[in-house]
Amino acid sequence: MHKSGMTFKFSTIRKACTPQRVTAGLVFLPLLAYAFPPFLVADLTFGLRLLFWTGVMVLALSVTGLARKLMQKNPVLLNVPARDLAFAGLILVLFTPSLWMLAWVLFTFGGQMVPGAQTVAIYGVLFATGLVLVQRSDMNVSADPVPEVKMPRLFKRLPPGFDGQIHRLTVRDHNVDVVTSDGTFTVRSRFTDAIAEMEPVSGHCSHRSHWVVDASIVDVEKTGGKTFLRLVNGDRVPVSRKYKPMLEKDGLI
Repeated sequence: MHKSGMTFKFSTIRKACTPQRVTAGLVFLPLLAYAFPPFLVADLTFGLRLLFWTGVMVLALSVTGLARKLMQKNPVLLNVPARDLAFAGLILVLFTPSLWMLAWVLFTFGGQMVPGAQTVAIYGVLFATGLVLVQRSDMNVSADPVPEVKMPRLFKRLPPGFDGQIHRLTVRDHNVDVVTSDGTFTVRSRFTDAIAEMEPVSGHCSHRSHWVVDASIVDVEKTGGKTFLRLVNGDRVPVSRKYKPMLEKDGLI
């Protein structure tokens, strides 16, 4: 298991273990272990029963936290009509194998026959249903809003469906060459207007005929006393004396 996954599980459990819940668990778990033997196997000792229900509680906290995180990372799942069904299915897939492993360890240690997959699956469905009902309100409250990404207006001048990256703009007569990760597109525009339409993308003029996207600059090259910007696509863009001080001030060269 990756360290990040372990950190996530531990942080999830830590956040869920409030003083009130810990107190309730100290009182409730022993009563649950006494009154309800796992899978109706009464021969298990009280200690193993307590370990089982404690393990179930830890699994429930871990699985619901992980499932909620996965749902929030996929906004499409949060907006579908069957969101609760998807959440229940995700919990079932994560929880049932863990429950069977817990039962296998404890029942084997206690010298009892391990419950079959069908029995564990039934318990898994019951637990998943209960967890969904408990966590349903939390998903509505804690879901992070998806920020709207503002696209540069210049994208509207490019071919429909373009979803690549713009690396630089170069003026040519009364046109502007838009050099992108998907090739070069020529638009009829004034150079200053094309630069203005690149907002909010950060960029700089390196020459009176060239404007480059800051994020596309990967290196600075100097040849024969001249300075060039090396872009991610391999292009070398000249830097004139007029624009060099601004590029140096902003830490780009």
